[in-house]
Parts: sequence; structure tokens; C-alpha cells
Amino acid sequence: MSQGTTILWFRRDLRLSDQAALVAAAKEGPVIPVYVLDDETPRHRRMGGASRWWLHHSLQSLDASLREKGSRLILRRGKSDEVLAQIAEESGAGRVHCIRHYEPWWRNAERAVADKLDLVCHHGNYLAPPGSVTTGSGTPYKIYTPFWRSLKDDMPPREPANRPRDIPVPSDWPKSDDLDDWGLLPTKPNWAKGFEAEWEPGGAGARKRVDAFVQEAARYESTRNLPGVEGTSRLSPHLHFGEVSPAYVWHRTSSVGGSVGTFLGEIGWRDYAQNVILQFPEYGAKNARDQFDAMEWRDFRSATVRDEFDAWTMGRTGYPIVDAGMRQLWATGWMHNRVRMIAASFLIKHLLIDWREGEQWFWDTLVDADYASNATNWQWVAGTGVDSNMFVRIMAPLTQSEKFDAGDYIREWVPELAGLSDPYVHDPEAHGCRPKDYPRKLIGHREARERALAAVKEI
Repeated sequence: MSQGTTILWFRRDLRLSDQAALVAAAKEGPVIPVYVLDDETPRHRRMGGASRWWLHHSLQSLDASLREKGSRLILRRGKSDEVLAQIAEESGAGRVHCIRHYEPWWRNAERAVADKLDLVCHHGNYLAPPGSVTTGSGTPYKIYTPFWRSLKDDMPPREPANRPRDIPVPSDWPKSDDLDDWGLLPTKPNWAKGFEAEWEPGGAGARKRVDAFVQEAARYESTRNLPGVEGTSRLSPHLHFGEVSPAYVWHRTSSVGGSVGTFLGEIGWRDYAQNVILQFPEYGAKNARDQFDAMEWRDFRSATVRDEFDAWTMGRTGYPIVDAGMRQLWATGWMHNRVRMIAASFLIKHLLIDWREGEQWFWDTLVDADYASNATNWQWVAGTGVDSNMFVRIMAPLTQSEKFDAGDYIREWVPELAGLSDPYVHDPEAHGCRPKDYPRKLIGHREARERALAAVKEI
């Protein structure tokens, strides 16, 4: 192998444009791009089924982009530090470049790699390096609003860098796994058929999403909460897998005017969530507010509770807006953000089921399942987070459904109700027109509200 060969370690940064680790590696000599499927380091936080579907297609796209440059992607499976050390030994590579990651398991992996190899980490997955936005006294922010105000003062981010014109290649390539052998795609059964019609993973698909959203971004504030309208960017999985950088998204959208500032605040929330897990690495499993450790959630070992949880996952709760969201999630690996809040609130406060059960379901079924964002959003809804909604603020799903004009959305995803017009489709049971094949409500709203308030009063 060539002298000066370096390893480019990909994880959730599957792009060639605005890729600081690639730029640095290419300046040093021949580059071996590597993706390691590491299920050992994250342990119980290994990627869920929907994310693995996305990963398969994203890696295909990345490899194709590298091959256009005369390079290729080396695939290996195992513990990151051990695999990278093995490739370094095989190739004579002296250094590893990567984009820094902040999930607790990736921070552990970076330390392990650095113990064996010369590891150089670069910034690139967020608007600002997590932990760099601090109060006047130098402490990290815990509340979003002052965090965003401070982050915004440092914006815009630096201009995104173009992909290198050339990627130097080694004289010999180390062996690579075959992507198909990893079994990332579901087969028996193939529950991801709807994903294929909905998504185009990879850098090209990400840029198409950005191009489409630029045309709508000025109206974001007025359309983002309407499930029946294509008002959101749908960029979350592309950003999660790093197929496009937030700096690129910012520079493409920030000048369109209108209410695009609200959208930029959502990009800021993504940075905020990383800031939170940097301070609280166990945020996906531990209440930030200790008093909720005494909360008496309904016993998940109970058959009744499990049946109700299963009804929630399958979109059979009797609340049309909740059911539409859960069925959209199963069919496409994604759910409209307003409906995510409604569905999460229903599980936590109507069914009185621990938020962590819902967080785990989303972890497995979302194509944009992101540890920081998922945990931060669930703890916000549950009232358990460092910055969160109060538990006693209980969303009324039926009211939310009418308020945000979800009729067409319900008719699309709950075909049993497709023949009902507004306002009947929002609450067919109350209007006396519930179809026989659509379930009764698991619990009435008033009864659920009183039970939730009684439970939280105890703590």
C-alpha cells in the first residue's frame, strides 16, 4: 500500500460534499473510505429496523458517488476500534479521519479508536459543535430558547465546502463485505414496501428534498402543523444520516423570506438536542426530573396494558388522528411532527404508559430515529425533560384533529373512515357513525385526563 494512506471512517455523515474529514484525508494522500456496521458498541441502541433499511440504500448511494471519483467504500462488520485497527494493519494506514459524533456509544468508540490509532475528529454534523454554545458563565444551556438565541447570534454557519475534485486512492484495496450479506433489508415479510415509494436515501435524494422545500419554506409557519398538507421539509432522515449537512440546508433556505426563521429554529432544536445528550448521556432512558422516578406508570407486564400498547402501535386506539399517525409510521417509517406529539401524548397521558416504551417503538420504526432528538422530544411531551411541557398540559387528540384540519390525513391513512366527511371523521364514535370495522376508544378523554392528573398529583 502507498505511504501516507489514511482511513476515512464514515458513520452518520454519509456524504462527500461539505465533508471535513474527507477534505482533510484527501490532502494527506491515498484515502480508504470505510463504513463499519458496529452493533456491539451501541448494544441495546443498535439501529432499529427502519434505520437499517435506510442505511442499506444510503450506503449504496455513497459507494456509487465514491466510484464516480475512482474510489470505493469498504464495508466491514464488528467493533469499530477492532475493525479499524485491522484495516490499518492490512493497509499500512497511519491515521483515521472522522466527523465527531456525540451519542454516548460513539464517544466511547472514538476513545477506543484513539487508544489504538491516530484519530482526528472534525466538526460537521451540526450548526455549531455541541458543547460550544454556552452561557455567559461558560456553562451549557439546558433550556432551548436561550440556547437558540445564543446560537443564532453566531449564525450563519460557515459556507459548505464542495466535494474534493479528486480522492487519492491506494494502490491496493483491503477486502470488503458485500452489502447484501448484511441483511439490512426486511424480507420475510418485506414490511418496507411503502418506504420505497416515499423515500430516496442518499445524497442525491437529500438535495432533491432541499430543492423541493426551498419552494415552500417561506410558508412554513402556516403549513407545518397541518398533517394533510406537505408543509414540512421531510429532511430529518437525510440530516440524521448526514447525507446533507445542516450548513448546506441553512444556506439554501435562509434567504427565502416569509416564515423560514421558524424552520431554522427547528434546525436549531436539532443542535439543542445534541447539547442535551452531551450533558445527560442517559437521556434516552432516564428522567431528567427526578420526581418522575416515583411516577406510577401502569404495569407494562399486565396483559391489558400490553394489549393497549399494541393497539397504539397498530393504530387501533379509536382516536382517528392517533391511528392515522401510527399507521403512517408503520407504512412509511415517518410521521408528521404535530401528529408525533399527539400520538406520544396519548400513550403517556391517556394510556399512562411510561414514555420510554414509546421512545423504544419510535427508535425501531422511524427512518429518522435519532438518539438525541427522539429522547428530547419524548421527554418534552412527558414533562420529564430539562426543558419540557408540563405534564398537566394534556393534549386533546380530538380537538387537535379538528384544529389542524386533519380530515384528509385521516381518510388517507385510516381507510375504514375514508367515507366520512368533516366533522364526523375526527370522532365517529361521538357522532354515532363509527364503522363496525373501526375500534371503539380505548378510554374516554375525560376519564384519561382525570387518571393522568391523579397519577401526577401523587408525586
